[in-house]
Amino acid sequence: MHIFLDESADRDWAVEIVHNSKVQRPSVCNAVETVLVHEGAADRLLPAVLGRLAASGVTIHGDARVQALFPDAVPATEFDWETEYMSLDLAVAVVGGLDDALAHIRRYSTGHTESIITNDIVNSERFLNEVDSAAVMVNASTRFTDGGEFGFGAEVGISTQKLHARGPMGLQELTSTKWIVRGSGQVRA
Repeated sequence: MHIFLDESADRDWAVEIVHNSKVQRPSVCNAVETVLVHEGAADRLLPAVLGRLAASGVTIHGDARVQALFPDAVPATEFDWETEYMSLDLAVAVVGGLDDALAHIRRYSTGHTESIITNDIVNSERFLNEVDSAAVMVNASTRFTDGGEFGFGAEVGISTQKLHARGPMGLQELTSTKWIVRGSGQVRA
């Protein structure tokens, strides 16, 4: 689960959305695990975003640029980009822009949910079109990927597969179909 804070991201939205995505319920599958920040917005966004998270007990695992802006961050390793913490831990990296964010997501995503915080319609549409996950969001918390939130009733699971069901699954998605054909000598022409 990734959130990309684009260069045009609204600071208040970034703070609230990332906080909600990580802290509201950190042990569930739709909690954010990695935040990527456009290098042009890092100075403006990271102190507020990471300060709010740290105040809520989140341990920040950051790359060198994150550590320079937020000295309380612990050094991130390759393990951090691959990890679903399901705890109050978060990996954070500064990236060169949307291309770098998309490449990171392609490499490390589980295919569950990714979100972009942006005021740039071109970047939001590109993100929606190029990210291959069960749920892709713009300016929204990853915590919304949930069967109940999507109106499916009780969620019984989540699928990141592309066949039969993808995304939150309710009873309908677990129902298999059996076709019954009664013929009287028909053949296919």
